Order: sequence, then structure tokens, then C-alpha cells
Amino acid sequence: MADKKVEAITSMEDFAQWYTDVVVKSDLTGYTSVKGFMVLKPAGYAIWELIQRQLDDRFKATGVENVYLPMLIPEGLLQKEKDHVEGFAPEVAWVTHGGLTELQEKLCVRPTSETLFCDFYQKDITSYRDLPKVYNQWCSVVRWEKETRPFLRSREFLWQEGHTAHATAEEAQERTIQMLNVYADFCEEVLAIPVIKGQKSEKEKFAGAVATYTIEALMHDGKALQSGTSHNFGDGFAKAFGVQYTDKENHLQYVHQTSWGVTTRLIGAIIMVHGDDNGLKLPPRVAPTQVMIVPIQQKKEGVLEKAEELRERLSKVSRVKVDDTDKSPGFKFAECEMRGIPLRVEIGPRDIENNQCVVVRRDTGEKISVNLDDLETTVTELLETIQKDMLEAARAHRDSHTYVAKNWDEFVDTVNNKPGFIKAMWCGETECEENIKAETGATTRCMPFEQENLGETCVCCGKPAKKMVYFGRAY
Repeated sequence: MADKKVEAITSMEDFAQWYTDVVVKSDLTGYTSVKGFMVLKPAGYAIWELIQRQLDDRFKATGVENVYLPMLIPEGLLQKEKDHVEGFAPEVAWVTHGGLTELQEKLCVRPTSETLFCDFYQKDITSYRDLPKVYNQWCSVVRWEKETRPFLRSREFLWQEGHTAHATAEEAQERTIQMLNVYADFCEEVLAIPVIKGQKSEKEKFAGAVATYTIEALMHDGKALQSGTSHNFGDGFAKAFGVQYTDKENHLQYVHQTSWGVTTRLIGAIIMVHGDDNGLKLPPRVAPTQVMIVPIQQKKEGVLEKAEELRERLSKVSRVKVDDTDKSPGFKFAECEMRGIPLRVEIGPRDIENNQCVVVRRDTGEKISVNLDDLETTVTELLETIQKDMLEAARAHRDSHTYVAKNWDEFVDTVNNKPGFIKAMWCGETECEENIKAETGATTRCMPFEQENLGETCVCCGKPAKKMVYFGRAY
């Protein structure tokens, strides 16, 4: 069989095409016969499984329990919370027939499950003894997006949605921030993506929420990506759906609710934060294969046996495979790089004679000769080092692409010529926010918890400033 060269990936200078090339050529997704719906191939789904497993453990450590609710919502149920339904109306997909029979009431394919959880809680909560309810579900949702892009925006996507009910406003607020912190820590510790934590503006908050909090990440091209959100609903949904409980004094009270979620969009973030001209670059903690052993001159006696022996040893400390296909070593190296495998181990006849192998880091390209007796220790240490170094590299990139604008001219110049986050003061008025977006394409990403005073006046209108805000163009 003739070697099929690993196809070249478009340079990152054409970032949109580069992203598509990486997604397709590293075999993460496939297209389907329904526009905007994608197949998650084994390589892509395995990343999601690792995200799901590790995030689920973190949820459960905070007392979260998993449930599963139906995917269809009666139209009347969706209509109960006015702001909420208006926010989602343009993206809803409807079921109108069951078999050949037209339904008496249309059913919406869940774009999100607030209304279902409220209906469920209304039946399930009666007393203060039933609280809190700290539930989450792993599922898919459908939103009829106009423009789609693998992982970043598809019409169906996988996610988790947490929905909690509490006796007091204070408990709900505490849980809202707690889950935002879970997301932020997960992104940094597992995905090696540094994030900015903060509150969304009134304009950008979730439809029906009292307040929305977000983690914002910066992609390699200088665009922001909202990477996770946590919403405090107050008692607005509870009042719309009649979710009440009897308190210790036997008085009826409305519950206070939260909702929080992350999606397969995180895989898009991993690609765009860490990738390079050679393809994917996966942080070890989320890499389905952490080590690929590539036998050199594998037809020579003992080489494949040695590779298999090393795989057996390394399987105790890592997720490891042997590439024993009949492709050329050069092709295998390029494929390892494109797929983002953190470590490559090269072993050939001469290496075996010298009781050593060559270990290659995907993040830096560094080649290290390693004594076979030390292989497990070295691989374990290198995987930890790569994880840490990738976070530091991403943080350095973000920090060097975060700018301050103190007046309108500086703001416009920065948006147009220096892609990245822009820190600027804002008056808090939605009109101003809309003007900024109309003029520059930049939106308020968040009002960070860590506030700085960069001046007394709004960068746009010159009125007294209320908050320092991260602005940026975004996906």
C-alpha cells in the first residue's frame, strides 16, 4: 500500500480555514445529511468522554446528583416564562405530528430544560425538608442556528445542564458562584485554558435570569469564547411555575433557582487555544491517547515485541497505544502531531541494543533520549510538565493580548489592529453597549470579579463609569 501523505493543514494565518482543516483532518467530526448536525467521531467523542468524566466527578464532590428529563416540551409549558420563551423562540425546533396524527399541542425539542425542571420541581418539592435539589443532566439540545461551525455552533450539541432549587436567595447565589468556580478550575487544571471570571451585562445575560456569570477564554486568533455560564434565576421561574415549599413556620415560600452549563464547545476551545500549524495539541489530562509508541523498522525481529512490551508497561501510568500500521515512520510522526498526542515514543533496533528510546514532546517538539529502565517515571513526569507548560503558554498568550483602552480612539484602534481582550471603563448603559457593538463589532464579555479602576469615565460616552469591563470580538 502506497503511503498517503498527511495532508497539509492551512496556515493559522487563515484561522477559519485552519480550524476547519484541523477538525476534519484529525478526524474529530463528520458531516451528516442534515445541515448543521454533526457526527462526533471516536477521536472527538473520546475527548468529550474525558471532559464529561472529570467534570462529573467535580460536580458530585459538591453534592450534585444526575437525573434525566424528557427531550420534548409542550408549547404551553414553554410559554409560562415570558422573557425565557422570547429569548429562545427563534431557535426552537417543533414536533407537530406523532406518527401520522397531528398533535393537539406542538412539542418543542428542548433548547434548554428550565421549564421541564420547573414543572418537575413543582410536583417534587413541598416542604423545606425537600431542599435543596441539586440536579444535573447530561444530554443533547437542539437550537436552529443560522450559521453552524463544528463544536462552536451546531444545531444539536452535547452538554450538561445543572438545575438547582434552594430555600433562600443566599443559597442560590452561593451555588451559582460555586459552579462557576468549578468550571474555571476545570478549564485551567484539565483543559489548560486560563479564563476570566465575571458577570454578564443585563443585555448579555440569560433570558429569564436575575444574573448570569461567565468564564471567558481567549482563542489564538484574539477572539473571545464564552466557555461556560452559571445563572442565578432568583424566584422568577418559581413564581411563573408555582414552585413553592412550606417553611419551618408553615408559611408558603417560593424556591430560588440556579442553572449552569458547559458544552462540546469546550473541544473547539481546546483546538483554538492550543493548536498550531501542525494540527491539534491536546493537554495530557484530556488526551484520549497520551502516548503513542512508534516502532521503527518494525519488520525487524523483536521491534514490535519490544513496542508491545513498552505499551504494557506504560499502560499502568498513561493512556497508550502502539502504531503498528504499515505506514512510514514519517507519516506516523506527522499523524501523531496532527492528532495532538502529547508524547511520542520512538523505538527501533538500535534503540533496543542501547536499552533506550526517543521521547518527543508534542507541545515543544523537544526530543529526549530515555533509558528504558526509567521510562515510566520519565513519561509520568513529562505528562505533568506538558500539562503545566501548556497552561502557562496559554496564559502568556492571553496576557500579552489583553489591552487597556482609556478613550474611544484607543478603543477603536485596539479593536481593529490588536485582536484580543480590551479592558475599559463602562457607564453600565445598554445603549452605550449597543453603540460599541454597532461601531466596532466588540461586545461586553464580562464585568470581572477582580475590578480595576482605569479611569472615571465611560470609554464610549464619557459619562461617569460604573464598571471595568472586558470587551472583545467573540465566537
